[in-house]
Amino acid sequence: MERRNDFATQLCVACLGAGVITSVAVAQGQNPLTALGITVFSAVAAVMVGQIL
Repeated sequence: MERRNDFATQLCVACLGAGVITSVAVAQGQNPLTALGITVFSAVAAVMVGQIL
């Protein structure tokens, strides 16, 4: 159960961090769908690296 909570915590933190940068990009005129795709990719990549380390 603890490992599942750890995974969920990592995913939440990664999404929040990526979301902040995405918000800045959208504010500067980037397409929101492109920004959302980048956010999802960044969050998944961060969690994968976190699981490996």
